[in-house]
Amino acid sequence: MVAKINSAQIVGLKTDIVDVEVDINRGLQSFNIVGLPDKAVAEAKDRINSAIKNSGFKAPQKGNKKVIVSLAPANLRKEGSTFDLAIALGYLLAAGEIKFDPKQKLFIGELALDGSLRSIAGALLIAQKAKEKGFAEIYLPADNATEAALIRDITIYPCQTLKQITNHLSPKIEEGDDGDRYSIRTRTISPAPETKIEIKDESAGWRNASDFAEIRGQQTAKRGLEIAAAGGHNVAMYGPPGTGKTMLARAFTAIMPPLSIDEIIEVTGIHSASGVLSEELITHPPFRSPHHTSSYVSLVGGGAWPKPGEITMAHRGVLFLDEFPEFDKKVIESLRQPLEDKVISVARARSSINFPASFILVAALNPCPCGFKGSRVKECTCTQSQIQKYSRKVSGPIIDRIDIWLDVPQINHEDLSGNKPSGEPSQKIRERVLAARAHQTKRFYDIKNINNNGEMGVKEIKKYAPLTDSSSKLLNDSAKRLNLSARAYHRVIKLARTIADLANSPNIKDEHLLEALQYRPKNIFE
Repeated sequence: MVAKINSAQIVGLKTDIVDVEVDINRGLQSFNIVGLPDKAVAEAKDRINSAIKNSGFKAPQKGNKKVIVSLAPANLRKEGSTFDLAIALGYLLAAGEIKFDPKQKLFIGELALDGSLRSIAGALLIAQKAKEKGFAEIYLPADNATEAALIRDITIYPCQTLKQITNHLSPKIEEGDDGDRYSIRTRTISPAPETKIEIKDESAGWRNASDFAEIRGQQTAKRGLEIAAAGGHNVAMYGPPGTGKTMLARAFTAIMPPLSIDEIIEVTGIHSASGVLSEELITHPPFRSPHHTSSYVSLVGGGAWPKPGEITMAHRGVLFLDEFPEFDKKVIESLRQPLEDKVISVARARSSINFPASFILVAALNPCPCGFKGSRVKECTCTQSQIQKYSRKVSGPIIDRIDIWLDVPQINHEDLSGNKPSGEPSQKIRERVLAARAHQTKRFYDIKNINNNGEMGVKEIKKYAPLTDSSSKLLNDSAKRLNLSARAYHRVIKLARTIADLANSPNIKDEHLLEALQYRPKNIFE
């Protein structure tokens, strides 16, 4: 008898439905898995043999029989341990140990030697794909049930052990003393309830993020970060060490708008597939802060079979790169595509994949390697060649793609004393950010893939950010004086549109353009 069970795997962020076919024939004892399995899949036969034996069934590797497991399609490479449960059930079904109809059912999960199920990565994305393909039920490890239950109109069965599943699918039939046949069903599996998403107000602080009221001075930087959060603009902060750049970046997360329901599912799915989901759901914009020694692959993503990197993990959130010029130049240049297209393409000899990368870049940098160039309190010890080498790490195209450049100067020691808060709290700033985002949500309601001003293209700029004759002349004169590129020219308009939204102004005024122009870079390393 040949049994066919449906399973699935995650490669990158792509879900593949895989047919698990099991055939048992007479012959010398063997257990073979075919269909381009990797090492983890090939080793499944030993895990499955022990799991089946310890669940009260006859072990596959006992007796003279030839077991062949085929994972189809055969030309698709299979990797990971998600097929364990499907292979085990396929064997039991082919051997006649259990009986059930596997149609419209999907089975995923790694088996322990005692028959219990271990959690897997990517359960949410697999549930999404299963719904698209018309499956009615998914059986998976109980630890993955909460995230999978985000997907509506498909029944999620959280499972603890292989024995529990076989009892649920195929109740054991026994005969009593009077000859009557009856079924014994133990620990029937109950479907997981739908996961309810609660978007909490985290304006008072996100994961112990600093409050803007706790940061002394730096009012210009706070204003720039408010604009960045309101319009989804990239921002860079430069200044001597210890002036609060890192604190400002961490406080930035507290004024970010919350994720929508669709964004929560999207971001949770990415983190689940990457195997770094530390909580049941991600309901807040992610904040990723990789160290400047991080490798190219760890940020961009990749590998023989491409996996998401830090850039994709920051999708719908913030990517904070402290000590920006200290990153490898190759890493910095890799930001060109995601900053412009909101996606990053990773191509390898075996496969190619596009990862989503719509994030706000927050970069922090010093004016020179020692950090004290232009400082009023300490003399710079860098040579001119060191400064030139340092500045060349950040190329013109990267500078062009960052909308807001903020000078974060040293603060007078007198301003650091006292207990009085400095400036507005994050909650009040966040209210203005949410009001500005509301204007943008209404503006781009009918446009796909545009959620804020920072994502506008040239076509949208002409339609939603028109300039008056006087404003157009002001911008053109300033562009000539500042030698702005075409990209920088349009980014100034998008920034002015956000400033107008914060001012609750339907039109871009001259003062909005003037403020936007002052955030262009001004000889940072000179």
